Amino acid sequence: MSLFSFAPTRRGALAAAAALAAASFGGTALAAEPIKFGLVTALSGQSALAGEAITRGMQIAIDEINAKGGVLGRPVELVRRDDEANPAKGVVAARELIYREKVAVVFGGLDTPVSMAIVPLMNQEKVPFMGPWAAGTGITKNGANPNFAFRVSAVDEIVDEGMLAYAQKNFGAKKPGLILVNNPWGESNQKGLAAAMAAKNVTPAGIEKFEANDVDMVPQLTRLKANGADVLFMVGNVGPSAQVVKSLDRMGWKVPVVSHWGPAGGRFTELAGPSGKDVHFVQTYSFFGKQSPVGERVIKAMVAKYPNVKGPADITPAVGVANAYDGTHLAALAIAAAGSTDGDAVRQGFYKIGKYEGLIKTYDKPFSAAQHDAVLSSDYVWAQFIDNRIVPVGMTTN
Repeated sequence: MSLFSFAPTRRGALAAAAALAAASFGGTALAAEPIKFGLVTALSGQSALAGEAITRGMQIAIDEINAKGGVLGRPVELVRRDDEANPAKGVVAARELIYREKVAVVFGGLDTPVSMAIVPLMNQEKVPFMGPWAAGTGITKNGANPNFAFRVSAVDEIVDEGMLAYAQKNFGAKKPGLILVNNPWGESNQKGLAAAMAAKNVTPAGIEKFEANDVDMVPQLTRLKANGADVLFMVGNVGPSAQVVKSLDRMGWKVPVVSHWGPAGGRFTELAGPSGKDVHFVQTYSFFGKQSPVGERVIKAMVAKYPNVKGPADITPAVGVANAYDGTHLAALAIAAAGSTDGDAVRQGFYKIGKYEGLIKTYDKPFSAAQHDAVLSSDYVWAQFIDNRIVPVGMTTN
């Protein structure tokens, strides 16, 4: 027999290598296949800061999940797509995440119009959707049965009730004027504010709309002033909200502005000028003040992972980080409860989540077939910009 008869063949060597690789992954190569969480959000433009905050909140949570062994014995991986705040591009991105990347959950990012465009696709394809920012009421209350859209964020109809209560308590508002972006988010809030005011027998001074790219709102504001508005309810993202403030300055009209959280999404104070600090807006979380153990852990992780984060002031917008962090952990818990990444099983897994000590609060059965929003009115914080930092109203940055 030739000595060379004992030399391993190439096929045999490859088989041995494959067996060794399989053994190193716990007996099956599939055990290490990641579970993908997809994110569709604005990663460019005026709201890119918010998209980055959502990314960071998700990534910190994913790092924690993977450090504990992942989900179902598999690591979690984040896959992002930029929607450029455009609904059509958001749908294209969501399709790519679903069909090409095979994500287990799609996180919808910033803009209500984008999320409203994506959610029907999620329900059609039976892929769970988690909303970490967009607040349009119809995102989760979309009429679908079964409904695959869940959210850890503000909800317009609840925020609208809070805006009225805040304006009445802090500014003695009797005749609010509404200045709203002319898109589905503005429509959602117009409906919510109308319901909130009707319940309190409040008659608005008027309702004015603006386009997302408008730079002069003086005509609309002049009509509201003439009708006796004693406070403004503002709904719009960073750019147009800043233009509302600049238009007020040009008019010399010093009127309280109570806003949805649009100003928090990017370079608001830079664009709005000195009067940007006078706008009061809603938030779901602040890293200023005394933190829970979870809050302290997240701040420490952010400082360690991101060189430009030195402390709470650099974790901004806080809501993007906080909502995404909690939403990611809750999605992981839903998959664990389902024991599977099958879309419908994960949907039902959300209903099986019990108690979870999150960043915004301790959740206790946060989701049910009738309730797909985990954050309630009692979880909101009112904030303003002080020294270009988002802080709770009445708190200093010192």
